[in-house]
Amino acid sequence: MAACACSSIRKAARAVTELYDRILKPSGLRVTQFALLHVLASGGSTTITRLGQILVIDRTTMTRNLKPLVNQGLITIEAGQDQRTRVVTLTPSGREALAKALPLWEKAQTRVVEGLGRQRWSTLLADLSAVIALARLE
Repeated sequence: MAACACSSIRKAARAVTELYDRILKPSGLRVTQFALLHVLASGGSTTITRLGQILVIDRTTMTRNLKPLVNQGLITIEAGQDQRTRVVTLTPSGREALAKALPLWEKAQTRVVEGLGRQRWSTLLADLSAVIALARLE
């Protein structure tokens, strides 16, 4: 019997998440929070729905993941152009938290990339992009 693609990918994702979380711990951020702040820093304010699309996270999970960041004052969530839309914005405190976490993230990233080797890393990135595209086909 072949290995289950879903189980194998999820196992790898959990292991890598654990590594990044361990290295990011001194910053007070988890890698999922770091990713949210990074997207906001890179692209500016955006809706919860769009943020979920970028990070491939459903709206309910995204809303749950944003709450601690709001409580810490790292982001704000305000009404958008209509009542159903919520816009997420990075605060100055969020920028500071991201700046503090960035060197730690770079340490984790270097460990993974150098551990795999640049060629394997490039191949893995391409393969993961293909898996995401495949999974999104209806």
